[in-house]
Amino acid sequence: MRMYSLIAIIMLCITFPVQAKNTTDLPSGTYTLDKSHASLVFSVSHLGFTDYTMTFDSFDATLELDPAQLEKSSLRATINPLSLDLPSPPEGFTDTILNDEHWLNAKVFPEITFTSRRVELTDEKTVNVHGDLEILGIRKPVVLEAVFNGGYKGHPMDPNARIGFSATVSFKRSDFGMTYGLPEPGTTMGVGDDINVIIEAEFTGPPLQEAE
Repeated sequence: MRMYSLIAIIMLCITFPVQAKNTTDLPSGTYTLDKSHASLVFSVSHLGFTDYTMTFDSFDATLELDPAQLEKSSLRATINPLSLDLPSPPEGFTDTILNDEHWLNAKVFPEITFTSRRVELTDEKTVNVHGDLEILGIRKPVVLEAVFNGGYKGHPMDPNARIGFSATVSFKRSDFGMTYGLPEPGTTMGVGDDINVIIEAEFTGPPLQEAE
């Protein structure tokens, strides 16, 4: 048993990839979202009592990475609003949120988009991605605050470069014309204006042989 364990450890060491300490250790090129290792969660105040939390289950993103000059990198993301996932919604509530003109109006506006305009390096492993968020046909500037969690050029069991980020962004829904149910000034009785988004995302990039 000890011999089998030793062999397993040796094999793990042989195949385990060397993790990149920063983005400069990674190959440049196109990175696509690994949807199996990504999540998009957002919350909004409900009556000031709780932060009501929801997710979008269908979204995609493409990252053009230039490790040597991060400011030249770019990001584009799309969200399908019809993929909204609500926790235990009352009957008919999801349909109202998706299709009512006061909310997502998804039949008229079937896509939410984010397109970067510039990338600002704020620390060794953090960046601010300045870009345009479009909801309900209205485009407004927002800043995505992202943390580089690590990556690698690839290895035999995963032959493509891989990179991972955690990110947050906040905005006001009223900026996009979504004003229904906002609390009266000085109160919290309603659905809050501030939308807080948390994103976890892994991207896969160029094949290992191209990275070497």
